[in-house]
Amino acid sequence: MADTLKNVIAQSLECPVCLNTFTDPKILSCSHTYCKACLENLLGCNGNDQMLRCPVCRAETQVPNQEVSKLPANLALKSLIEDMNNQYQFCSNQCKSEDKPQAVVYCQDCGRYFCFTCHNLHSQWPVFISHEVLAMSEIVSGKVSVRRYRKCRKHPKEDEECFCSNCRRFACFRCVVMEHTNEGHRVIEAAVYESSHMKSIEDLKSKADKKRSCFQKYVDFIDEQKERVNNVQKQCTYDINKAFEESVRQLTEKKEILIGEVKGMTEGVEKELDEMKKSAQEHITHLTTIADVVTNKTKIPLDMDALAAHDTLCQGLQKALKQEDPDYKQPRQSSKKGKRISFKRNIGMNEEALGKIAIAVAKTIALPTKDSMYAMVSTPDCKMAVCCWTGGVEIFSADGQHQQQVFEDVNIRGVGFLSNDRYVLLDYSNNITLYTPEYTKLNIMFETLSDDEGGFGNLTVDGDDQIYVSYRIAEKIQIFSPAGGKAIREIPCNGYIPYQITNYNDYLITGSDDTIRLIDKQGVVKYQLTKSWDYLIAAVSQWNTILIANVKNDVGLVSIDEYTNKLKHVQNLVTDYEIEKNDRGCWYILQQYRSGEIAFCTPDRLYIFH
Repeated sequence: MADTLKNVIAQSLECPVCLNTFTDPKILSCSHTYCKACLENLLGCNGNDQMLRCPVCRAETQVPNQEVSKLPANLALKSLIEDMNNQYQFCSNQCKSEDKPQAVVYCQDCGRYFCFTCHNLHSQWPVFISHEVLAMSEIVSGKVSVRRYRKCRKHPKEDEECFCSNCRRFACFRCVVMEHTNEGHRVIEAAVYESSHMKSIEDLKSKADKKRSCFQKYVDFIDEQKERVNNVQKQCTYDINKAFEESVRQLTEKKEILIGEVKGMTEGVEKELDEMKKSAQEHITHLTTIADVVTNKTKIPLDMDALAAHDTLCQGLQKALKQEDPDYKQPRQSSKKGKRISFKRNIGMNEEALGKIAIAVAKTIALPTKDSMYAMVSTPDCKMAVCCWTGGVEIFSADGQHQQQVFEDVNIRGVGFLSNDRYVLLDYSNNITLYTPEYTKLNIMFETLSDDEGGFGNLTVDGDDQIYVSYRIAEKIQIFSPAGGKAIREIPCNGYIPYQITNYNDYLITGSDDTIRLIDKQGVVKYQLTKSWDYLIAAVSQWNTILIANVKNDVGLVSIDEYTNKLKHVQNLVTDYEIEKNDRGCWYILQQYRSGEIAFCTPDRLYIFH
């Protein structure tokens, strides 16, 4: 009876997954228990899912952070297993010894433990010679597992020799008669089921091996593709490094050539200036020497020789003093040649070409009407339209030729073009008028602010054909649809006056004396550039960069620089070019022809830089 109880208890200590005695048993929320390692394997089959499904009842248990170790341990079962492992196994044969001796082997076929004496007898019986016998030391160490006979729990003396396929249970013959004879129960021998089950397992294992082999080939194929991609990466990296080194070599050569060109161009100017300087310094030395000799004589010369020498020196000094004062025009003219030299970087073009040395040469055109320019814009046909408040728009080609005059009877403050080449004019009263490309006035009305309400107005048009009008007194910008009517929106100019506005992609560029601001269409200032005591005018280049003219109005000089869309300096294009000063103060306009020439306009003159 004790052996039977032990077998029943031993069967209860087996994990349903690995069929071995539980190791570190963990309880699921459904109360079923499994080895920790078995649960980790099951969880691993679900990928990254934190839900673990019980293999017996299919109930789900959440595993926090996929850590099975955090599941509760079956402490009672763990303690029972430890107690069972710590107890000695005694001989279960009908041993004639008074005290049950400790077992040294276990016969898998007999299902019995034998002491040393019984083991010797058992091994001598011919019918038992082929039995599988396990040493207790190997069982205790865990090297081998004991295959236990199934004993019926209701009838402990009976083996479970049958298997009910419908109930999925092993049963003894008595249980089959009492519980598994109803219709629908299919009962077979346990050995037949085991044989079939083992065959199914072998089939599954074979299929699993084939599937594993299939996926292993797939993994190997992926490794091959990775290797090919890696080879591509290595080759591209090699090619890039090679191209980079070649580009660096070419750029270095180009750099040296450009530096040589600049040096050659400027050395002549420097030589001219050095000669002027040398001549002036020699005159200074001459004056100093004679003056020192004459004025250092503290005594009046008395004899004839001394008087004669003194008179000669005084005459020489008087002659030197009669020389005209230095002429600043000559060094200024020489320096102009040097200051017109600039480096033109290839922005938006072939970067590898680095750039070229350019000499800023401007063609100067006197405007037909003196002191009348108010606005300027590039036309769709690559010309430049200069607007005059006295009336009309003067059209100039890129080479400075005056093409024609249009809108003679309109006093214009601003001009722009819609995408269909229609003209948008802003007159002296801040009224917007649309004209066809053939100069026919369209009957479309706009409700702008009057000159008294808004103050001096300026105009620009964006890529979506929205019309922007800025006002100096109102300190805001109104946006109009080309369909006319009221402004569809307003942009406040908080704390500054928008003297000039220019459309730039999704932004506006506003100019206010010494400050250029890049604002979004809601009026938020994104970037700002300030140069105190100078007057700044901005325009958009053909390469989508920003051109800014820096005018020193008091001395009549203009410099033009190129900036990024964040108002970071890129390069200088024109340095201190002399322009005619005007009486209207700081009123200038900067634009660029679509063919690349830069147009800078004062109230009286148009300068076209090539």
